[in-house]
Formats: sequence, structure tokens, C-alpha cells
Amino acid sequence: MARQGNAAIIEQFLADGIPYMFGNPGTVEQGFLDALEDYDDLQYILTLQETVAAGIADGYARATGRPALLQLHSGVGLGNAIGMLYQAKRGHSPLVVIAGESGVKYEAMDAQMAADLVAMAEPVTKYATRVTDPNSVLRVLRRAMKMAMTAPRGPVFVSLPLDVLDAINEEPVIPSTFLDTRTAPVRPLVEQAAGLLAGAEKPIILVGDGVSASGAQDELVRVAEQLGADVWGVDFSEVNLDATHPLYRGQLGHMFGEVSAAAVRDADAVLIVGTYVFPEVFPVLTNPFSKDARIVHIDLDGYEIAKNHPVTLGLVADPRATLAALGDELEGRLSETDRVNAFERLEARRREQPTQPADDGSLLSHFLRELAAQAPEDVMVFDEALTSAGPLNAHLPGRLPGHWFSTRGGSLGVGIPGAMGIKLAHPDKTVIGFTGDGGSMYTFQALYTAVRHHIGAKFVICNNRSYKLLDLNIEQYWRERGVPEHAHPSPFDLSDPDLGFADIARGFGVDALRVDEPGQVADAVKRMLADDKPFLIDLRITEGGQHG
Repeated sequence: MARQGNAAIIEQFLADGIPYMFGNPGTVEQGFLDALEDYDDLQYILTLQETVAAGIADGYARATGRPALLQLHSGVGLGNAIGMLYQAKRGHSPLVVIAGESGVKYEAMDAQMAADLVAMAEPVTKYATRVTDPNSVLRVLRRAMKMAMTAPRGPVFVSLPLDVLDAINEEPVIPSTFLDTRTAPVRPLVEQAAGLLAGAEKPIILVGDGVSASGAQDELVRVAEQLGADVWGVDFSEVNLDATHPLYRGQLGHMFGEVSAAAVRDADAVLIVGTYVFPEVFPVLTNPFSKDARIVHIDLDGYEIAKNHPVTLGLVADPRATLAALGDELEGRLSETDRVNAFERLEARRREQPTQPADDGSLLSHFLRELAAQAPEDVMVFDEALTSAGPLNAHLPGRLPGHWFSTRGGSLGVGIPGAMGIKLAHPDKTVIGFTGDGGSMYTFQALYTAVRHHIGAKFVICNNRSYKLLDLNIEQYWRERGVPEHAHPSPFDLSDPDLGFADIARGFGVDALRVDEPGQVADAVKRMLADDKPFLIDLRITEGGQHG
């Protein structure tokens, strides 16, 4: 059927079951956005800046496990979204990113907003390309869909010149092909892996979001308990293991390599699943593992296996299928002594578990305790709380797969739009996004989109009136270099002028409250959870202005 490419791409998106296009409009996209008005089944989610659009798309893709469609405006819009696309790439979010440009015929003119969009997108995407043939548009979009969804998943980028989309397109609409990557290694390799892990006296397991992507949580628990192995999260931003499991020890790999090295140096057997080691900002450059450690690494992304440190056995395979096979093999291989020792390690960790979250008497702890009491058990949380994440995860730990997400990749500002994407994916659930005062200001205008499109996510600003993480990191910097402690740098302070988040939120049409003391907490939480409309709480957890 002959029609303009503007209409053909929308038909392709609908054939692939895409319900939303997240974006910010521009002149060079006007043709297909005008055509979009004739299609009721593909809703345009308007944002006021491309970073917000990318953040919502990232949250939606993570919550659904399906491709999310992100529309950017030419080179300037792509530039605005670069930081959030980096976040999506590091987190393997399957985004299909399209951007308009003025036209192939204008390429030699070096016109306003002209840029090499493909070159801009390549560092922050899995694949980037430009369509120049009017009858190859849908073929390229289907390729993009397939590549975004093929492990390792990630964002892909397609530049769509205006004159290419204005031209008549005769391509048939065919649903995109998504590949099934559920593979397990051959039996001798599973036997070898089990042989390397069985009999360990100090086993550990390092896991990341590859476990969640394959749905391998139950298989992971079985193997961890068989080995009696401590489990550490690495690049761990979803529920790969119930955070209350006694063998779960927390997360590694965030900032300083010495922390990770201390946790793994005594292990005699290491199982790595669905992640790489280690992603710190300041990593240890030498091998952090014991020279005699037996290391098995399972991941669908072969690039990540032995990328930084050697392993004994690397298996490019699906975590769920491989852990299931490994669990079966261990069942027959472990000796009675192995089983007793594993059980004793598990019970020792169980005895160490606190009976209830620690309460330091702070406003933050009081708020989180009240929220945990009032929120439904299946509440969905997006955690960009950063320096407040410890108390948050103590009171609202990630337990149910697909119900807890945290920031990844280091791009600030994902907490508010990420929660909105999750709410769009699960409109019947209570979704709460936590962020800090600094991070929130990167994307605060996302509240406009929440109101316009009736996205009833809830938002909590953990307001310490500073870039608190920078305070903590520079203290580590001083310690490493023997620098005497002194006032933190003034750019880390956000107390002047005071940011009135509740007032700003109400300016966007979002109901909001400022909470300064414990007596306000119960009513504030009740009011936030009372209906399915967006709501924001400015939680004043500490005072700023302490910088020199």
C-alpha cells in the first residue's frame, strides 16, 4: 500500500505493539507527528525536555521488558538526551530512539541544527544508523527493534530525514522479529562449572541485572543455598535476589575498588552471573581475587566475561537455563560435608539478620517506617535516593521481581521520570520514585507530563540541601591523600537559595507537601497514598549551609 513514510512508520510501530511515543516535538519531525493524529492506538507522551522523555522511556522499558519508543528533535534534542541515553546503555534498556533531521537534500548546506546524528549517538547506543532510501525505512526500523531486544539489550538510534519520510513508501508492514536467546551450555561445561564450585569453603556469588532479565531469581537462590555462598550485587539495579535473603550481603562496584576487593579477596570459589567485575568509578587495577580462586562467569554478553579480570571458566549462556542445569549437577555432586557446611553458613547469616530495620531517630527513618506501614505490599519503588538509599532499602527492600528499580549509569535525574515510566507500564500499582534535591532538579519539569497524561506516580525528595554524595566522596579523597578535613567545597551546597519543591510542584499542578518534623509524617503519607494522582513530598532530612 502506497503512503508517505510518515504514516508507514506509525503503522510499523503499531504492528510491533508500541503503545507510547515519548518525546518532545520539533519542526523536522512535524510530518510524522501530524500523521500521528490519525492513529488513536499510539499515544504521544509529551515532555518539556528530551532528558525527561528518555528517563520515562527508560523506566517504561525496564518495567515491561519491551522496547520503548523515544522521539528526539534533531541534533539539539539528541544532545539533551545524551546523559540519559548513557544511563540506558549501561543498564541495557531496550530503547528505540528516532530523531528527525531536515533532509538528505540539505546535507551539503551545513544548515542550522545540522549535525552528524549517527556520530553523536554511537557512544551512547548499541547501534546507530541513518535512513536515506525511502523504501528502506521500515526494514531499518525492524532491524532496530530486533537489535534493541537482543541480549545484551540496549538503546538503538535511527535518524529519519524529513524528505525521506515525506516520500511515498511502499514497504509492507511486518511485525519485527525478536530473538529467543535462552541457551544453556553443553553438559560437560556444566559439569566443569559444578566441579569448580563444589567443595568450596569460602564461596561467593556476584550477580547483576542479567539475572533479572532472564528471570533467574529462583535458580539463583537454589545454587546460593546449595553452596552456602554469600551473594553480592554488582551493577545490581533490579530484584535479582530478595534483598531480605540471609545470604544477600549488599552491593559492590559503585565508587571505590578497595571496597569490592576487600569483599572478594578471601573467596576460594567465585560464581559471577549476569554482570561484569567491577564497574567502580575508581576501580582497583590489579586482580582483586585470590590467585588460587576458581572463577565461573555466566553471561549472555560475552564481551563482559573476563573483560577486566581472568576467569577459570566463561559460559556465554542464559543465566536461568544455566543456573538450573548447574543446580541439578550440584545436587548429585556435593558431598554430605559440603551440604552440612553450606547449611551452617546459611544459618550463621540468618542469625545475623536484624529483626527490624535500624532506627537512628532521624526524620528519614520515621518517614520510611510510616510509609512501609501504609504502602501496599506490592508497592513499586524507583530508588534514586543515593545517600538516603541505605535507610530506604532497609525499610522498603526490593523483594518482588519487577517491583524495585534503582538508578544505574551515574546520570542524575532519573528518579522522577523513571517512576513515571513504571507507572505507565503498571497503572494499577502504587509507584513511588525517590530522588534527592540535587538529582530532582535535572528533570523536575517531568511533573508537567505527569499531570498532562494523568500519570499517578508519587515522588519523595530526600532533601538534604546539598550534593551530599560529593561531600562523602571528597572526604574519601582527603583520607586517601592525607588531607586534613575542612569545609566542603561551596559548589556542593544547595541551601542558598532554598529550593521550595512543594511550591514548584504545585506550579506544575501536582499536589505537594513539605515535611519538616515527625509529627507531620503520618498525615503526609496518608495523603500521598489516598488517590491515584501524582503527589510529591519534600522531605527535609537535614539542613544545608554547612560548606565553606
